[in-house]
Amino acid sequence: MSYAADAAQNAWYDGHNLYNGPFEKKFADYIGVKYAIAVPHCTSAIHLSLLAMGVGAGDEVIAPDATWIASVAPVSYVGATLKLADINEKTWCLDPDSFESLITDRTKVVIPVGLYGSMPEFQRIKAIASHYKIKILEDAAEAFGSKYMGQYAGTFGDTAVFSFHASKTISTGEGGMVVTNDDALYERMMFLRDHGRVPGNVNYQNSEVAYKYKMSPVQAALGLAQIERAEELIAKKVEIFSWYRDCLSEYSYLRLNPELENIESSFWLTTIVYAPELDIDKYQLIKNMAARNVDCRPFFNPLSSLEAFKSFTDINRACQSNIVSYKLGQHGINLPSAPIITREQVMEVCAVLIEEIDKLRKDKNHS
Repeated sequence: MSYAADAAQNAWYDGHNLYNGPFEKKFADYIGVKYAIAVPHCTSAIHLSLLAMGVGAGDEVIAPDATWIASVAPVSYVGATLKLADINEKTWCLDPDSFESLITDRTKVVIPVGLYGSMPEFQRIKAIASHYKIKILEDAAEAFGSKYMGQYAGTFGDTAVFSFHASKTISTGEGGMVVTNDDALYERMMFLRDHGRVPGNVNYQNSEVAYKYKMSPVQAALGLAQIERAEELIAKKVEIFSWYRDCLSEYSYLRLNPELENIESSFWLTTIVYAPELDIDKYQLIKNMAARNVDCRPFFNPLSSLEAFKSFTDINRACQSNIVSYKLGQHGINLPSAPIITREQVMEVCAVLIEEIDKLRKDKNHS
């Protein structure tokens, strides 16, 4: 019987932890941390982390401008102030200098994000955070299996979070994980994720109003099966990227995901950034490719450019100073990267991409 079917049949009552516990342990052991807590999604993992770190009104949290909104939405949940830093041209992740420039005596947490499988310069980020006594909440949602200086993503923060969304390398449909080596943070998160009661307490004695952030047993069963195939799944993502690299390397106006000596990317998505000189619109390119049955997604638009953040006091500064976030965001798209894609399909995607770029360039020249 499959794990998921067995969980649906048997993970009830006293068997409620039949798969959650093993999944959490195997995940923690895989990346090399002490504790792992399975939650409904990565957003709840970030929320739990901020709560456990005591972040609230009057505190500031620094995060990169180029990321998905889920990385920072929980900052508003806890009433803290968000400050958006630029990303680094080489890593596509939080720029250490930009991070340091935004620190004040109210800065409590920094959220470095492993964008599209790349990783930040943690050696510098950790040194800066340590100097200013700032907690690190590592967002490794897109970087499962990646390594910085030989160390797995998810092992650099006071806490770290992962996503098991349907699009991720390891998926439970929806779901997430928060990990830590800190005993106090672990105990606090375990307390907060179950309506403010001590784990194991069945007497309904809640001492705080808290949250319901537990993963279902069937999701945990799916996760356990996936973590047992982790090497295979990561290798497939790396292989897909290598197919794209081989096919597109001759086009000097295209850049693919960072490949750096000290970073082993798991290439969650294969991403291209085209030269600004092409002067073409990324949304038009995506639309034209969709018309030819090639489904792409845009490089994340800077958070500071979104309607959702227009009232934030820091936005005007971010719009003007986060130059790399805006440059890459304006000229990048994510290519089809699902693990079921074949080499032949990748070749087809590349052919369509180059043809549609050429068409847009010609149309621009004729206009």
